[in-house]
Amino acid sequence: MNPLGRRTLLLGALGTAGIVVAGCSKDEPAATGGPSASTSASPSPAPTASDTRPRWPLTGALVSDPAKTKHAAVAVKVPDNRREHPQVGLDKADIVVVELDGYRDSTGYSSTRLMPIFHSRMPDDVAPVRSIRPVDVPVLSPIGAIVGNTGATGWVGNYVKHYGQDVEGTLTYMATKGSGSYSIDPARVRTYQGNTYYDRAVVCHPKVLAKQTTKFRQGPRKPYFPFATGDAQPSTASGKAARTLHVPWKKGDTYDMGYSYDAKSGRYLRSMPWGAHVLANGTRVATDNVLVILASQQYSKIYRGPGGVEPVHGIIKAKGRFFYAHGGRYVTGTWSKGAVDTLFTFTLDDGSPLVMAPGQTYVELPRTTAKIRISG
Repeated sequence: MNPLGRRTLLLGALGTAGIVVAGCSKDEPAATGGPSASTSASPSPAPTASDTRPRWPLTGALVSDPAKTKHAAVAVKVPDNRREHPQVGLDKADIVVVELDGYRDSTGYSSTRLMPIFHSRMPDDVAPVRSIRPVDVPVLSPIGAIVGNTGATGWVGNYVKHYGQDVEGTLTYMATKGSGSYSIDPARVRTYQGNTYYDRAVVCHPKVLAKQTTKFRQGPRKPYFPFATGDAQPSTASGKAARTLHVPWKKGDTYDMGYSYDAKSGRYLRSMPWGAHVLANGTRVATDNVLVILASQQYSKIYRGPGGVEPVHGIIKAKGRFFYAHGGRYVTGTWSKGAVDTLFTFTLDDGSPLVMAPGQTYVELPRTTAKIRISG
């Protein structure tokens, strides 16, 4: 089966032809850390208070029995373009990372792809499912996670395999066929110009996928964010008002991901550029925390398709600005990240460490020049 131009789709009978995955850039820029980057482990974030009660590592929420946390975290690659909505399962994620889709439009900008990460709650179904992006490796390496996906282009697949001690990305649809880790939703199979496409129809079953490997059975190695514990208050307690946030992804600071604070629920309601972000079951997407990490979007000159070179997030051995919103208020500061498997660190503008509220977190990764608009 041959690729269909720049935006290769899942074409044909999956059981016999396999999956052809959309391309990524051929080589990762040096600033993002290629396979030669150091893999030394990073320390856990400093505790914000003397509180040793067990917590879910990806949400910071208390857990009655620490044994419940001893299972693998599962991330799933979920497409986010308008025609790929509605999605399934995002409401159960501990963390949802919003990243570049990788396909550039006529103005040279990419839209978004999601990576929900599940641990404290494991949904039966997550859909649709697409291919891995290179940024998934440094985002997931500190967690030690399995990635539900449909594959990867050549160099990205090799990159993922190189960091196999930190991320399990080889358990694709085809690699686990017959295990029950994935299925096809017949209602989302489509036909175009006589060809059958499954690119919007693959469903991942995280509970089953987690059983396909012995890796990471003990769960995430450390808290992912610096959550408030004990009597500590989140940094936003003394922050500025943030009733709405707009995070642009495209030229002219357009194509906004929006968040509106709902005082009744105490959460931010999420919107897509075309309207409310609503899942297949009718649930409006909402989150406790919004963390915007401004990161460079670099371009590899090695791989070039009809749409030009593809953008890659620069978050390895890098730093930049961040915005953090919770409870209708926000704070700002500087983030930094070392080697591939190190955690992000966050320092407020006054020099103190960021303290986040326990709960679900949406992480947006727009370019460094994106103008984040926040109103109180």
